[in-house]
Amino acid sequence: MKKNIAIIMGGYSSEFEISLKSGNVVFESLDNTKYNGYRIHVFKDKWVYIDANNAEFPVDKNDFSVRVATKIIRFDCVFNAIHGSPGEDGFMQAYFELLNIPHTSCGMYQASLTFNKRDCLSVLKPYGIKTAESFYVNLGDAINEDAIISKVGLPCFVKANKAGSSFGITKVHHKKDIQSAIDIAFKEDDEIIIESYLDGTEVSVGVITYNGKTKVLPITEIVSDNDFFDYEAKYLGKSQEITPARLTKEEETKVNMVAKQVYEILKMTGFSRSEFIFKNGEPHLLEMNTVPGFTKESILPQQAKEAGISMSTLFGNAIEEALKNRTN
Repeated sequence: MKKNIAIIMGGYSSEFEISLKSGNVVFESLDNTKYNGYRIHVFKDKWVYIDANNAEFPVDKNDFSVRVATKIIRFDCVFNAIHGSPGEDGFMQAYFELLNIPHTSCGMYQASLTFNKRDCLSVLKPYGIKTAESFYVNLGDAINEDAIISKVGLPCFVKANKAGSSFGITKVHHKKDIQSAIDIAFKEDDEIIIESYLDGTEVSVGVITYNGKTKVLPITEIVSDNDFFDYEAKYLGKSQEITPARLTKEEETKVNMVAKQVYEILKMTGFSRSEFIFKNGEPHLLEMNTVPGFTKESILPQQAKEAGISMSTLFGNAIEEALKNRTN
């Protein structure tokens, strides 16, 4: 009997348009001999099922069901394609875990932790995971440019602490530009992380649970046409994404080991894509994404393709892993 799969997409953040693209690719790629896919748009003002004619049917948030005419649709599993809040920060994970509905993303705690760049890096540092030097600023704090430069140097990156797709990130070369970069970051979040610039090869490493085991996918090298891997570079074609990455065997072994270690330290499940920059031959972790892009052009599907895993298999595996781990 085919399983009913709700594909949640949209969300409350600046990433909602990217999420809609990801969700539609998942919907189109699912094996329809095994699954009935349902597109569920999640926005602040409405949660609705979108049918083939683009008609909208409200979701009953009490049990995450949908009524279409006289039929009530219930879901065996949720495929999470919401980038940013509330799909990547733990809220949807907690909701589905309370309802005992399996979902394809990591657990509530892992989602909340990894979405908070500052907290995630702090948890991983005692395990020897290398990171950039960092300086924290909260909304309302007095800004001391000299203290920031003393800690992280110039150039540096000013980032919204809880945001994705490079929203709220600025590379700062001069002291006079620090305040404006902070203002940009505060438009996305009330917490900021300012990091030292790491000059080296940037790579993205996908790690998933595949057939019950942790699997590191082929590495992607990021070569941005812009000053860094910003929104334009990610989504408007202003970068090269080279899979497999042009690394030495030693570099490849090191970053694979660290990416797998991070995934397992955090007790991750589902998808992850971690970003690293090599400095003095050592991979330094920038961040982990737990709901990465799922379009055909997105990095993780590119990596899966290189590994011989089709989109249909990639998404189907995530669903089967979620169903297998269902709480009885």
